Amino acid sequence: MIRFIYRYFHDIEIAIESIISNKLKSFLTALGIIFGVAAVIAMLAIGKGAKQEIMEQMKMVGVNNIIINPIITQKSSSEEEGEKQTNKFSRGLSMLDVEAIREVLPSVKRISPEISINSSAMVNGVKYNAKLVGVSNDYFELYNLPLIDGTFFNDMQEENGVQVCIIGANIRTQFFNKVNPINQYIKFDGIWLKVIGVLNKSNVSLTGFEDKGVNVYNDNIYIPIQTMLLRYQNRALLNTKLVSEASSSSFFMGFGRRGMGLALSSESTSSTPTETNYNQLDRIVVQVHETEQLTPTTEVLGRMLERRHTGVKDFEITVPELLLKQQQRTKDIFNIVLGAIASISLIVGGIGIMNIMFASVMERIKEIGTRMALGAKKMDIVVQFLSEAVLISVTGGFIGIFLGVIMAKLIEYLAGIETIVSFFSVFVAFGVSVSVGVIFGYSPAKRASEKDPIESLRYE
Repeated sequence: MIRFIYRYFHDIEIAIESIISNKLKSFLTALGIIFGVAAVIAMLAIGKGAKQEIMEQMKMVGVNNIIINPIITQKSSSEEEGEKQTNKFSRGLSMLDVEAIREVLPSVKRISPEISINSSAMVNGVKYNAKLVGVSNDYFELYNLPLIDGTFFNDMQEENGVQVCIIGANIRTQFFNKVNPINQYIKFDGIWLKVIGVLNKSNVSLTGFEDKGVNVYNDNIYIPIQTMLLRYQNRALLNTKLVSEASSSSFFMGFGRRGMGLALSSESTSSTPTETNYNQLDRIVVQVHETEQLTPTTEVLGRMLERRHTGVKDFEITVPELLLKQQQRTKDIFNIVLGAIASISLIVGGIGIMNIMFASVMERIKEIGTRMALGAKKMDIVVQFLSEAVLISVTGGFIGIFLGVIMAKLIEYLAGIETIVSFFSVFVAFGVSVSVGVIFGYSPAKRASEKDPIESLRYE
């Protein structure tokens, strides 16, 4: 057994000596494998990073969430007057819709209404542009928003509209960088709010989902929904007043004098577009128990809200998780294509090894004949040339792994794309490089072993 091992170990030594004596040729042979392995690792790292980013985004938009947004259209006053005669009236999204959804749909796990105002917050004379968002306590569970300090709203604060708030990480950095923000006060649009909690900072990019009801959490100030309705904005009251006084032209003139800008005269407003947002709520976020319930719940919600809004389709229902899964599917296909292109590099590298090994066999016919004349068997010749091919591909694989990791880090640094080099990708790339050496090295090795020793010694 020891003699057997020593015999073939000697063949491997001869292969190593041959590679060392032809360094440049061996390196050029391995180039295809080097770049092929590096490309595979870099592409898989990009794919892994993209998948991780999608998973983080999915957590931030909320698992099993359904978002209901109002459809706000811009119309001229003349168009509005004409449509009042034909269209049915809808109160828009309101707290009544929230209560109805909570009571009627058993698949609903959590629900949160939302009203937001963009303005500036102030502390000690320092202003900072921020968004004030009125929500229920369920909101923070819906979007997986943990606190880094303080507490969430309690029942008393929610029911009575107490002037308390929870701030995002950027608000804390701007106003309370050197002090504990808990129990401090922020002034927003002339109203003081007491800070009771601070959200953990989120570094996940959600670009493209803002219009679907997904907020940039770090710059937000959250207050109870009742606080928003009582202290800041309740469009339902304005909507009711508009309906009750719509027949009075003097109302429109008086309303304009109060600074609401609805109409100063029929001539000045007949062609001016106005944004008619009569919805009490800016959106409603609904979470179902199971992912399988997303589609049927979305369909039921659509029919239910359309019926409650007297047949007026003034809302839009979106499922961010499904959008993200579609995006993930697109990226998966893209990564498969990139991986296939990178794998072609390995195949080309393998063909290069085979060509060089065939040429090597032709160059070293006398060496083969001499070895066989001295007692070498066919298996010795196979092991020698196969070892050369495998050693070249394995060495190229190691260099390719190192180069692939560097490429992945450079892509992350230069392009701003998250890349994750996993053990699996390294294992696959290295395994493929070894397989390429075996597969593409066997044929030249077999051909070398089949040479007739006498003819090989006569070869010029």
